[in-house]
Amino acid sequence: MAPPSPTSLTANVPSYRRGRGTHTEILGLAFAGDLLIVALALVAAHFVRFEILMESTYLYYVPLSGYLGHILFGTILMMVLLVNFRLYQGYQLLSYRRTYTVIGKATCSWVLLYLAISLILKFDPPISRFYALLGFVFAFAGLLVWRWFFHAIIRSESIAAQLRQRAVFVGWSAECERAMHLFGEGRGHPIEIVGVIEPPSGKWECKPPQEIPILGSFENCRDSIHQANADLLIVADMDLKRDEMVELSLLCEKELLEFKMIPSCFQVLLSGLSLESISGVPVLGISKLPLHSTLNHFVKRTVDIVGSIFGIIVSAPIIAFFGFLIHRESPGPIFYRQRRLGRNGKHFDIIKLRSMKLDAEAGGKVGWSTRDDPRRLKIGSFMRKWNIDEIPQFWNVLRGDMSLVGPRPERPELIEQFKHEIPHYNARMNIKPGITGWAQVNGLRGDTDLTERVKFDLHYIENWNVVLDFQIMAMTFFKREGAA
Repeated sequence: MAPPSPTSLTANVPSYRRGRGTHTEILGLAFAGDLLIVALALVAAHFVRFEILMESTYLYYVPLSGYLGHILFGTILMMVLLVNFRLYQGYQLLSYRRTYTVIGKATCSWVLLYLAISLILKFDPPISRFYALLGFVFAFAGLLVWRWFFHAIIRSESIAAQLRQRAVFVGWSAECERAMHLFGEGRGHPIEIVGVIEPPSGKWECKPPQEIPILGSFENCRDSIHQANADLLIVADMDLKRDEMVELSLLCEKELLEFKMIPSCFQVLLSGLSLESISGVPVLGISKLPLHSTLNHFVKRTVDIVGSIFGIIVSAPIIAFFGFLIHRESPGPIFYRQRRLGRNGKHFDIIKLRSMKLDAEAGGKVGWSTRDDPRRLKIGSFMRKWNIDEIPQFWNVLRGDMSLVGPRPERPELIEQFKHEIPHYNARMNIKPGITGWAQVNGLRGDTDLTERVKFDLHYIENWNVVLDFQIMAMTFFKREGAA
């Protein structure tokens, strides 16, 4: 089959609009509604705290006029967090489940940041902690109720049909199969696959399912997208020639379609895949991840500093007690230092309570401990079961070598082997390693499947938020088998 001529796809293409530009208006309505609900919630919190409760308590009184600045700041902070957690994305519009998840994360983050910032900046009058708690409850409940009614309206078929994008694929691949299942989940799916266009070579990577119609040949692409009334063209056949790809993009430009590709060469950190302009040259790459945000990095580091200081103070008696038991069973140093790789391949010495004999790695043999490792001390097995040997790593966190939560750091000798054997292994080093992590609380620590551990670590890197960190820290107490 001969490829189309340079002008065959774009010749005499009419310009028209499809009448599906309602996303912006509805997102604007959602933002305005959220803003109003948050402001009313903080006003209501003031009324309950300083008007209703004043009659039955000895709490100090501040009039509403004295709290207007606090209410304004709290409202702005909440909206910034909702934006930061990507609530106002087109693909979120029809999914109430994604919406209430984001609202929960944003409001939990808000109450912590609101109080922390007020203490650091010494607001006058000081913000009442009970007022902040009431504001959190009212904002969370108000946003959920308002968004439930909002979604009940926009998910009516007449509106939802306008919000969903009608997608046509050029070619078909295993990634398309996965996308089809994701797009079709529930009533809140943002994309409807309406057909597939044959690849110009006529060779399919894999055949599309029977329920997805084949609209026609590549040469008749223009007629096919008209017939399907498409809004989005997705190229799944990466064997297209450069001229063919350019012609498709020009066709989409003139037809007012969105043009996208499924680049099979990028199978890691996909949420950070973006197109940048470097000196005017377009470059596709992995760059934008949640912790690349200055605000997110500041929040995570603040939690690390506060948490590590608290951890050092609270754990000092525990370290002293178990240090005594270690020395009694195996005289010698109670701490164990081991070289690990951190963010961007930086070396650092991790600090642990010694849980093995002094000659555990005699002869230079490097490896993980196993469940019934004969090298372990008697008290070492107990410490590893309850993660007590990890406690001194609060000092690594305070120094900035590690974070409270992140992928577990590995030894350089092991990484030299793993990075060649395990796909995307070194992508974990985009962020600081952690005392605990998403893989560890899901049972993947020590001598476990490395490929699965990497998948969990990459999921954490792509989907980081401060609420997830607190969730992992809480789950750590219930996942007791020790780390490597």
